Amino acid sequence: MRSSVSSLVAAFSCVVGVLFASPVVRAADTTPDPTPVAAPKVDRMATGRAAIKAADWKKAISELSTAVKEQPRNSDAHNLLAYSFRKQATPDLPKAFEHYTTALKLNPNHKGAHEYIGEAYLMDSKPAKAEEHLARLKTICGSSACEEYDDLAKSLAAYKAKNK
Repeated sequence: MRSSVSSLVAAFSCVVGVLFASPVVRAADTTPDPTPVAAPKVDRMATGRAAIKAADWKKAISELSTAVKEQPRNSDAHNLLAYSFRKQATPDLPKAFEHYTTALKLNPNHKGAHEYIGEAYLMDSKPAKAEEHLARLKTICGSSACEEYDDLAKSLAAYKAKNK
C-alpha cells in the first residue's frame, strides 16, 4: 500500500509541477464578431458643400441628390442642389427652379433660396421675378439688411445696367 500511496503522491506532484511550471495561458478572442461593422454614414451635405467650394459641380450634384433622397424635407439640401445645377458649366435652370421651389415650400423664409432663385431668374431674363424675391428678402431681413438681400440687389442692379 505504501508503494501505491507513493505512486499517487508522485503522480500528483508531477501534475502540480506541470501546472505551475507552465506559463499562464489565457484564451484569446479569436472568434470574429459575425455582425459586420457598419461603415460610417457619409455626411452628404458636408461633401456636397466641399464640392461646391471646389466648384466640382458634378460631385456636388451627385452628393446633394443623394442628400435630397435621404432627407427629402431638408430645405438646405434642395437649395444647394439647385445652386449646383445653376452654377455648372451648362446650367440646368429647370432643375434649379424645381429644387429652389421645393426649398421655399419647405421653408418660405429661406434667405439663401430667395437670393439664389432670384439670381436664377436673372439668368432666365426674368428680372421682375427676381425683384419679387428681393422684396421677400427685405421682409424677411427686416430693417437691417442681410447679406442675401445685398447680394441679390447687386445682381439685379448689374443685370439692369447691362440690359438698358
